[in-house]
Amino acid sequence: MEKRQRPIKKHHPIRNIILTLILALLVGGTAYGMHRYQNLKETVKSSYKPSGATKLRNVDKQLKNKEPISILLMGTDTGALGRTFAGRTDSMMVVTINPKTDKTTITSIPRDTALTIPGYESYGLSKINAAYAYGKSKTAITTVQQMLNVPIDFYAIINMGGMKKIIDEVGGVTLTPTLSFSYGGYTFEKGVKTHMNGKKALAYARMRDDDPKGDYGRQTRQRKVIMALLHKSGSISSLLNESFVSSLTKQTQTDLTFNDLTALAKDYLSATKHIKTTHLQGTSETLDGQSMEVMTKTELQRVTDYIRSGLSLSHKSTGTIAQIDSTTGTTSTTTDSTDTTTNDSNNTGSNNAGGSGNGY
Repeated sequence: MEKRQRPIKKHHPIRNIILTLILALLVGGTAYGMHRYQNLKETVKSSYKPSGATKLRNVDKQLKNKEPISILLMGTDTGALGRTFAGRTDSMMVVTINPKTDKTTITSIPRDTALTIPGYESYGLSKINAAYAYGKSKTAITTVQQMLNVPIDFYAIINMGGMKKIIDEVGGVTLTPTLSFSYGGYTFEKGVKTHMNGKKALAYARMRDDDPKGDYGRQTRQRKVIMALLHKSGSISSLLNESFVSSLTKQTQTDLTFNDLTALAKDYLSATKHIKTTHLQGTSETLDGQSMEVMTKTELQRVTDYIRSGLSLSHKSTGTIAQIDSTTGTTSTTTDSTDTTTNDSNNTGSNNAGGSGNGY
């Protein structure tokens, strides 16, 4: 078994793809009247797909009472436009939006985080990015909930491979490469501001082998491409372009309904102006011939507390986790969901799915 400490990676605030849809709903509903609004509503509806996971809270009540909500954001690279959402997730983030404190948190979960995946324990130790490949969004949600003992209210996943047409729809994006390399028939020069069409931008985001930081470097470039796209698509002309919105929704899946998005646009947008980020920090170990990120229980507890605080929930111990013996590489599973301390005495809006109880 080999061990090495990963360099701490920086996570920059990400204005997620859902906010773009929200803005499109608002502008489409007010600027061009009911006809455009209805067309947009039908377009957004095409991206709706229930996860199949049991909601741990009454999400309708959360939105109605303007209580904090959580969204699991995932990105998957499944190739060219038109392919289905399949494969492993390249990125995974838990976002909390709290309109009562006007704060948003983003917690990144490394794709190589080692654990046993609920429902697939017979597979042995796995990486968390396999959860989506095993059982789609349902398994991914269940895995995150059980690992961190936090409720996931909604999910959204974007097909990175299908971003080509979306980028082309807004006229391309401009990026400044942080390293020089050639990939996919394109050459990129460090420090040289470059305008990229969809195909070139995807080549920039996909390269991994020549990056000194490996997959961490690739994930950073993917985030830069998304940020550039969101900046460009934030213009009124883009948001009112039905072709753009259509391309966007074709590459996005979410269990947020049209009415949910409307509620977020009305009551939650102010919280997105104040964003704080963190990430799970593990130790890289080679287990069963695979490089994995092993999280200590202390680190899992820190992130559990961070997310639950963002949701104004009481602090609890981490949920069902895979304990890894760093000497033998074996795992054992423990569950502990007892209260440890109270974060917010005014926590009244976090009911279970059944509509009763004292909060998740």
